[in-house]
Amino acid sequence: MAPVTPSGAPRRRPPGMTDVARLAGVSQKTVSRVVNNERYVSDEVREKVQAAANALGFRPNTAARALITGRFGRIGVVALGTALYGPASLQVAIERATRAAGISVMVANTLEGQPDSIGDAVDWLLRQGVDAIIVSDPIDEGVELRVDPDVPIYSVGRSLPQAENVLGGDFNADATREAVDHLLDLGHERVWHVAGPAAWFAARERADGWRAAHEARGIEAPPPIEGDWTPASGYEAGRRLLRAPGVTAVACANDDMAIGVIRAFTEAGVVVPERVSVTGFDDIPAAAYLTPPLTTVRQQFEADAVRGLGTLLRRLQGAPAGAPEPADPPPDARRLVVRRSTAPPPNRLDEEPGKDAR
Repeated sequence: MAPVTPSGAPRRRPPGMTDVARLAGVSQKTVSRVVNNERYVSDEVREKVQAAANALGFRPNTAARALITGRFGRIGVVALGTALYGPASLQVAIERATRAAGISVMVANTLEGQPDSIGDAVDWLLRQGVDAIIVSDPIDEGVELRVDPDVPIYSVGRSLPQAENVLGGDFNADATREAVDHLLDLGHERVWHVAGPAAWFAARERADGWRAAHEARGIEAPPPIEGDWTPASGYEAGRRLLRAPGVTAVACANDDMAIGVIRAFTEAGVVVPERVSVTGFDDIPAAAYLTPPLTTVRQQFEADAVRGLGTLLRRLQGAPAGAPEPADPPPDARRLVVRRSTAPPPNRLDEEPGKDAR
């Protein structure tokens, strides 16, 4: 019996590859090669097939294709369920990059603090059927991931066990070190640090860069203050720094915490940057419009997603892990954006920032 719609009318058969082949004037095998993104199809023929598929409303049967090719044409992404600017921007960039590459993406959100949330998300994605998994902005949950040897796991970050980093380099550490070097070059004796949560690998790497900048000059770094990425935690860190002697420069692990630090200083009558310089990390859209405009590290989320996805696809197509990777972005594509929240220190470096606060 033919399938019917809820109204009782016969359900129209969805268009198949045979229909696309007939309209495009090519063989069904050629349509299959285009659908599976295989080589040996000219651009002209590929465009003709895609135009026919669009005209007919043809959608490939993912399950059938997986049975034939062993590939789902789908990548899983484990993303932290948060509205924080960095993770949210990276997730959007990954989705755009996969769409542009003709690959579908399935997202599994996790919750910070939930035991084994990354492992549960990986298990769920494996059950849905994916060719690879990307773990975005990983957090150290202290649990070893259960992995499928046939489905590689990649990490946007260097430190997650059982996962290969798809970006390479030490951007978090190097970029934070550049921000701290900028402050030290301005003449500040030491730079205080408002760090992100210790469970986040990105926060650890940024703290490593902050320490490395001091160690390279033989300077003992002051104790860091841990925040939770929010302006509120930056504000509380700023209030603590007001009670610390000799604070003239603060490097924050993200822009939101830098906003909170500046608010605390401003309320206490401590002018930024005349009395205290402040840097952030991310270059959120509002950073250039703060008072004062914020010196910060600009992240290239779109470029990172495209480059990381390119590395992943090369792996899936058989390139060995040690094969040469595409060149890193030019130095000016990832750089410290110097604005008006940083300046040389005041003449009296031993003056407490909160001395004038009442």
